Amino acid sequence: MRVLVLGSTGYLGRHVVEHLRASFPGTPVLGAGRSSGADVRVDLAADRPDEVGEALAAVTPDVVVNCAGATAGDAVTLAETNARGPAVLCAALRRASPAARLVHLGSAAEYGPGVPGSRVRESAATRPLSPYGATKLAGTVAVTASGLDAVVLRIGNPVGPGAPPGGLPGRVTAMLRRAAPGPGAVLRLGDLSAFRDFVDVRDVARAVVLAATAGGPLPPVLNIGGGDAVPVRELVHGLARAAGFQGRIEEDAGDAALSARSKDVSWQCSSIEAAGQALGWRPRYPLEESVAELWAAADPVPAAGGGRTP
Repeated sequence: MRVLVLGSTGYLGRHVVEHLRASFPGTPVLGAGRSSGADVRVDLAADRPDEVGEALAAVTPDVVVNCAGATAGDAVTLAETNARGPAVLCAALRRASPAARLVHLGSAAEYGPGVPGSRVRESAATRPLSPYGATKLAGTVAVTASGLDAVVLRIGNPVGPGAPPGGLPGRVTAMLRRAAPGPGAVLRLGDLSAFRDFVDVRDVARAVVLAATAGGPLPPVLNIGGGDAVPVRELVHGLARAAGFQGRIEEDAGDAALSARSKDVSWQCSSIEAAGQALGWRPRYPLEESVAELWAAADPVPAAGGGRTP
């Protein structure tokens, strides 16, 4: 088996590559992307399908995992990466390696606002409110309509070691690292009352491995989440405990972006029953362990007088 991972240097991609190599020692796991260090140089947002097809034909992958995507930027950037990218990849695969299994990472943001107290199933209507959710949904449609042996894993809110500063878990971690020691420190954030379905990045990687190697056709879309809606506030306070933060956390309207999104999408929670049936997958890492590992990986050595724990 030869596996090609697009977006292998990103947050999810790094964990996926690590889990693939650990699960199948000796199996070629190649990284593809725009960076000079990539095993296969491709740019799904800019290259033509025939150019991507030539690159894929050179390595003849049995499995392709698409972790490439953009979470921030203007609508054009999001569309080029999240919508055009998967469409180009599918067109290239049909030419170069039509029998390959494609595992594409989608997002729970494709569903839009959830109904408080309920878990959304894969058959639910999709009503994304943001350009990010809309472009991710366009990518999902490109994959599911491609005719390939493909599955889209709709990921909840990933958390765990290595979370980037662009997302809330990584951003709060960076703020805690910069926080002053002692009880006088203040962490100011926006409204943290929204509920989100957090899932450990290592559980996501394990789901990818299972989807890549499952026998027979899979359902076109599978939710991969924690299976429970948790207040964002709980994640933030859990990180503060892991950091040994002695100050206080204030919620106000100062974080306009977070406050606006929380108001529009106050509840997100995915049903993960289908993934259990199709892949034998369930999350293993509780949120408390995920945030502890996130903090430990971000700052493994406590700073003197900084109020941080190993």
